[in-house]
Amino acid sequence: MSLTIFKRDPMKLFENVLNDNVSPFVASIVAPSFKVDIAEDESAIFIEADMPGIKKEDIKVSMDDDLLTISAERSHDEEEKTKEYHRTERSWGCLSRSFTVGENVDPENIEAAYDNGVLKIKVPKKAAEPKKGKEITVK
Repeated sequence: MSLTIFKRDPMKLFENVLNDNVSPFVASIVAPSFKVDIAEDESAIFIEADMPGIKKEDIKVSMDDDLLTISAERSHDEEEKTKEYHRTERSWGCLSRSFTVGENVDPENIEAAYDNGVLKIKVPKKAAEPKKGKEITVK
């Protein structure tokens, strides 16, 4: 027996609620994240993060050991006024992504630039240090 009150499957009503085409901001609040592209050549690691609608001063890039972290705060105010009603909605959220970049990078010379909603980070590599071995005398 199926429910025919809605003349369609009632669970289908919820399918598009979190669809980016219907409400991209709602989807980002539920699963706060941002899309990144990562490339690498012999001299550096390049990270491009799509962060539209976020102010440059709300973005933080940090390096701890071999972990590069990009974090940001996003706020959204929406106000709608008509003759018959007034609606104001506010939301706020934190976004964060972390990437292990390895030990052969130069954390002192990392460059980050934000332009037109895209954060570009260049993580230069340094020459790999040879592993030091030690000979152990057998007694």
